[in-house]
Amino acid sequence: MRVFSSLPRVTRGLLSMLLVAFATFAHATGAPADVRLYVLDCGRIDVRDMGMFDASGALDGKPGTMSVPCFLIRHPKGILLWETGLGDAIADRPGGIDFAPGVHGSVRITLVDQLKAIGLRPSDIDYLAFSHWHIDHTGNANLFGDTTWILQRRELAAATGPTPPPFESLAPVSAYRNATIRLVDGDTDVFGDGSVELLLLPGHTPGHQALRLRLPHAGVVLLSGDLYHSREARQLRRVPRINVDRAATLASMDRFEAIAARMHARVVIQHDPRDVALLPHFPAYLH
Repeated sequence: MRVFSSLPRVTRGLLSMLLVAFATFAHATGAPADVRLYVLDCGRIDVRDMGMFDASGALDGKPGTMSVPCFLIRHPKGILLWETGLGDAIADRPGGIDFAPGVHGSVRITLVDQLKAIGLRPSDIDYLAFSHWHIDHTGNANLFGDTTWILQRRELAAATGPTPPPFESLAPVSAYRNATIRLVDGDTDVFGDGSVELLLLPGHTPGHQALRLRLPHAGVVLLSGDLYHSREARQLRRVPRINVDRAATLASMDRFEAIAARMHARVVIQHDPRDVALLPHFPAYLH
């Protein structure tokens, strides 16, 4: 302060303006000093025929492997869990399970054990959100009955309606009935500072969403949900056969790419093991 006061008045004025501008920019970027992204291993899916993930037919008859990560975001105002994976019960089945003919799921380590490794229990999670309501994203949802669930209104309506989006309804998940639910319509700023934002990107399901993070050092990170299932799907704009709305999917892809380009974002395609492998290995984190 003594050095500052000894500077000429004009210099002090310029420095003050710069400090104000920097503070304004820091607020606008929405990156508090301590926001951390942890990547948890919540399973693996091996598919005999990837044709369901490309309506063009280019993947017909070809096998593939998909990662199933969960993401934990530590924020000064709370902890958000994005996705809950295949389900810890599968870890008790060394050979995994078949969800459908030719679709095999396995879990190497439980979500609960990974949370324990960083000093957390399921009850310590403040907020829970899913990209959408498919079993590889909601498998551990029942562990979080004490958590506030942030759900897109249209996704909840579809999942509880007479014709839920493929492949499953809310029936296997009971905890949501007694949990605190924060119903949202469209993009949602989770903590109110722009650092963690849900982006409504329908098409895969009616209320599908992605997650945008603004980290203090890593910058903007976009978690894709199931907008894309692989790097090639992103490059070639492949629309899965299982999506509920092709036109909405393509519009969501356009919006996602515009955001990524404008914000110079790092895109993480959640189901692509190559993208997940480039993230810090748990319990290390991105910040």
